This record gives sequence, structure tokens and C-alpha cells, in this order.
Amino acid sequence: MGDHAHDSSDFLTDKSAKIFVAGHRGLVGSAIVRKLQSLGFTNLVLRSHSELDLTRQSDVDSFFAAEKPRFVILVAAKVGGIHANNTYPADFIAINLQIQTNNLRNEWYAIAKIAGIKMCQAYRIQYGWDAISGMPTNLYGPNDNFHPENSHVLPALMRRFHEAKVNKAKQVVVWGTGSPLREFLHVDDLADAVVFLMDKYSGLEHLNVGSGKEVTIKDLAELVKEVVGFEGDLLWDTSKPDGTPRKLMDSSKLLGLGWTPKISLKDGLFDTYKWYVENVVEQ
Repeated sequence: MGDHAHDSSDFLTDKSAKIFVAGHRGLVGSAIVRKLQSLGFTNLVLRSHSELDLTRQSDVDSFFAAEKPRFVILVAAKVGGIHANNTYPADFIAINLQIQTNNLRNEWYAIAKIAGIKMCQAYRIQYGWDAISGMPTNLYGPNDNFHPENSHVLPALMRRFHEAKVNKAKQVVVWGTGSPLREFLHVDDLADAVVFLMDKYSGLEHLNVGSGKEVTIKDLAELVKEVVGFEGDLLWDTSKPDGTPRKLMDSSKLLGLGWTPKISLKDGLFDTYKWYVENVVEQ
């Protein structure tokens, strides 16, 4: 039922090891694939949703029986912003529980999303499987979702400022006072942390993966405005709600192991905007 004697430190030593990255086309999965390829890993197993439906247990069982990957990095999920979560709550919990359950029944080693943390711990305790969990903070970067209704705050701001610039609008109105604090991590930093954990960590407790740096929504909006190059005014509609005042993760355990993020928020925003213009904006 898994390798009880597996040593996490051998992850980076065998670049030909078969690694299944579940969810390789998403924001996180695509970053992890880029990172693994840059490190010289040559045996990545990648399947699109049309090739492998992770919510179908029989299909997942057949896949694992045929491929027998040595490592599994599970970052597949149904995701969306506040609007999508509020509109389709049943879909979100049902689909994500199916994905994690079907894959955790077959894995040896995984970085699982938040909904799978307790399952990873249970399988480690009961079967001795080397399953670990990383919980990321708010992510952004290439392959993010820039949908006008279903995106998170950072890509939503970027899209709004870009469209305002293109349409030569005089102002952009943002909800709230801009006072809430938020933490952001570039997805390439998360990919770096995933590889670090695969190589260095084997434990029961999940590890938070964050930048450790907070920014107000006001300062974030001003920074996105600068990166995009919108020269109009930024107005705040203080009649609208602010949301949670503060969301900061404690990533001290991970930092204590020797990992630190490398991409500043400003550099990450420039990188993300470049990708957005080249891949999302209608030509």
C-alpha cells in the first residue's frame, strides 16, 4: 500500500522518475510543469480533462494501473472567485472531493490542495504513505483566470485597468475603502516551493506557503494601475463592503526549512501583465 521506507530527499536525484502532475493546464499545474522541466525532469505524465476525467474512479484506477507513476503532484481542481463559489457551491465541493479522493487512493506522494489535507494525514497514519500537503496563499501569475465575473481580485483589477486603458476611460471605480490587507504569491514561487517540499519534507502536518508580505487593496490597485499603464483616476466606492480586514498566513515552518520566495509583487505583476496581453487580450 505504498513505500513505507521512502526518503523524500531522493526526489531531485532521479530526473527520469515518472511524475504525474494532475491539473497541468491550470495556474498552479502549469507553473509546476515549467519548474520541473527547467530542472531537467524528463518523464512527466500529463493528461488533459478530455484524456482523463479525475472525477471518474474507474478511469483513474485504470490510469494508475497502466502508468504507475512514482510521484503524484495533485493540483487539479474546480476553481473560481467569490461569484462562482456563491453560485455553484454544490459543484465546487462535490467535484473537488471526487478529484482528491480518486487520486489519493492511488498515490505515493502528493502535494494536495486544501480539501485533501486531512485525507493525506489519514492515509499517512493508516497506511504509511508519504503524502504531504502544502496550503498556498492567494496566487497569481501566467494562466490565471481573468474572467470578468469569476476571477479573483488581482486578475480582476488587471483586466479592468487594461480595458480602461484601451477604451481611454477617465476613471476606474473599485469597491470599498482599499484598507483590507492581503498576501500574494507568484505561482512560480509556489512551484519552487512544491519542488522544495517534495525533496526536503516528509511529515504529518501541512505547511503554509506564502510570501509573508501584506499589501493593502489600495496599494495593490495603485501598483496594478502603474504596471498596466492606466493614466486615469482610481476612485473608491466606500458604500460597498470591504471584506475580511486581514488574511495573512503563518509560513514560518516552511521558511524554517530554508525556503524563501524570490519574486517581488511588482516584478510578478509585470510578468503576469505581459502574459495577459500576449495570451488573453483579443488581438
